[in-house]
Amino acid sequence: MRPWLQQWSDDLEGERFADADEDVHFTQNLAETVIAEYSLPGQLVLDPFAGFGTTLVVAERMGRRGLGLELLPDRAELVRRRLDGHGELITGDARQVARLVDRPVDLCLTSPPYMSRADHPENPLNGYLTLDGDYSTYLAELGDIFGQVTKLLRPRGHLVVNVGNMVDDGVPTLLAWDVGRLLAEHLTFRQEVFLCWDSQPEWLTGDYCLVFQRTDDSPRP
Repeated sequence: MRPWLQQWSDDLEGERFADADEDVHFTQNLAETVIAEYSLPGQLVLDPFAGFGTTLVVAERMGRRGLGLELLPDRAELVRRRLDGHGELITGDARQVARLVDRPVDLCLTSPPYMSRADHPENPLNGYLTLDGDYSTYLAELGDIFGQVTKLLRPRGHLVVNVGNMVDDGVPTLLAWDVGRLLAEHLTFRQEVFLCWDSQPEWLTGDYCLVFQRTDDSPRP
């Protein structure tokens, strides 16, 4: 399999969805590149952390079938408006993805909600609405989510995660490496792509796409 990129450069501010939060750095151009490389027309593209729906919108535009999960009802309604009757968005918890998704997936393209290692009481997997955040628990739950997605993937299917390393008040959080370790427990590593943005957020020290595939050699979920 050929690497699709070694490094990606993009217009972060110009490509960000107009209603997205300032820290959101998942662009349509990036989604287009990943979806074109790792899926075919008619195939199912899943995003268990749909956010503002970029993966689903781009998948539908490219002739794929988009399916996403979004925890927050208000955000889910925004995504449905963006989809305008196309694709499918389930209001639900990614931690229940295997129960909520009832069909095989060809590509999963996602970016999880971020959490720093220190001084971060808000729980990302509860929409940052509860103060029971714990980094070790967060990673364990992400690992379980990716394990569930692995079981949904068709053989040879890909899971591509956009995730970054960051620093907060001088304390580094190597989230990209931690997520990569979790994915390697379920899937075969294929490639990492370093993302270069025109105006990278100050807290983001490195942004990546991590590419994994379900193969005969993958760890058994």
